[in-house]
Amino acid sequence: QVVLVESGGGLVQTGDSLRLSCAASGLPFSSYAMGWFRQAPGKEREFVTAITRRGEVTYYADSVKGRFTISRDTAKNTVYLQMNSLQPEDTAVYYCAATFSVNQYRVASQYDYWGQGTQVTVSS
Repeated sequence: QVVLVESGGGLVQTGDSLRLSCAASGLPFSSYAMGWFRQAPGKEREFVTAITRRGEVTYYADSVKGRFTISRDTAKNTVYLQMNSLQPEDTAVYYCAATFSVNQYRVASQYDYWGQGTQVTVSS
């Protein structure tokens, strides 16, 4: 059984930082690219960032480029999302996901497994 568990969300102020973690189990972690998506109330789920299987390439939405950093630790079967300079518009539930696909990392439907999400709230 594949399980992805996010942690690290919370309530912060504008300009603060948070680091989200996603621990994966039940799958060959190094065979899956990993992504982060987010969904704000009343909005569709949107792509945030993704990292390839070996971590050599990363992808970012324009809205987070330069502020967010994705990384992965194969030894710990964990993917991280470092979020700096947080803004109120970053408020959302953040989901990590795993995909066996080798392309279309920005497309949610390409992901095979999803976590339950962790809430990030940024106050102004």
